[in-house]
Amino acid sequence: MKTKKYRYTGKDFDINKAPTKVKDSADELKKIKKRIKKNVKSIKDAQKMMYARRHYGVLVVFQAMDAAGKDSMISHTFAGVNPVGFKVANFKQPTGRELRHDYLWRITRELPMRGDIGIFNRSYYEDVLVSRVHPEIVVNANLPGIDSIDDVNNKFFDSRYEDIRQYEDYLTRNGYLIVKFFLHVSKEEQKKRFLARIDTPEKNWKFSAADIRERQYWDDYQKAYEKAINATATKKNPWYVIPSDDKWYSRLIVSDILTKKINSLPLAYPEVSPEQEMGLKQARQELMDESK
Repeated sequence: MKTKKYRYTGKDFDINKAPTKVKDSADELKKIKKRIKKNVKSIKDAQKMMYARRHYGVLVVFQAMDAAGKDSMISHTFAGVNPVGFKVANFKQPTGRELRHDYLWRITRELPMRGDIGIFNRSYYEDVLVSRVHPEIVVNANLPGIDSIDDVNNKFFDSRYEDIRQYEDYLTRNGYLIVKFFLHVSKEEQKKRFLARIDTPEKNWKFSAADIRERQYWDDYQKAYEKAINATATKKNPWYVIPSDDKWYSRLIVSDILTKKINSLPLAYPEVSPEQEMGLKQARQELMDESK
């Protein structure tokens, strides 16, 4: 699959022109699942080599409006990956303790080690998305020079975009592959999924009244996403905007991109030195001698 059309590296992202549904997504579901399964195996095999050598780490960022399918995306795309080298971090509204630190403090604490795959289900981008729609969050952080909502302006967010670009460059220089996904869902599809959560008893637990309150800010969030993506999409760390009205096709696109990106790393199992090889032979001989 050609995934370049979903990739953004500069200031050319127009959220109103980005599709939420792929025209050719009518492929047989059986074929789509088979391709995803193949990609999952490739990711699983690559993770074994990453873990053995610990030169590189992978950080996968998922951002989306509510009900876009982040949780199911994670469970389907990383099924079978060894949990020893895999972790998922969820970021919600900052706690009082987190607000007393810089806004990237809680992020750095959850970074995967090199050799691991880490998933951010929401991320540091919440601090230029939710905080942009609800600037009172920033005011409550007691930042110097931020005394009222008027201080949470374009200049403030431009500084945060710069922070994020530099933070991602720093991580890249230190062996991290960062893959950022925006699961782009339509307002109509979100409504369908919210209704399904309300009308299906086993899905009731997924529904929150807060989801409906945030839906009222739909247009504000769309503008915030467009600004954030344009300000932080670079050649080294691009954004991938994934049409997500069709969950299975969005999983296929994401798994294709991840497979290509992870397999682009120079991964290999550690080479055995002559001394280590001799030690292996001696260990084998000792084990064989036990049966005599």
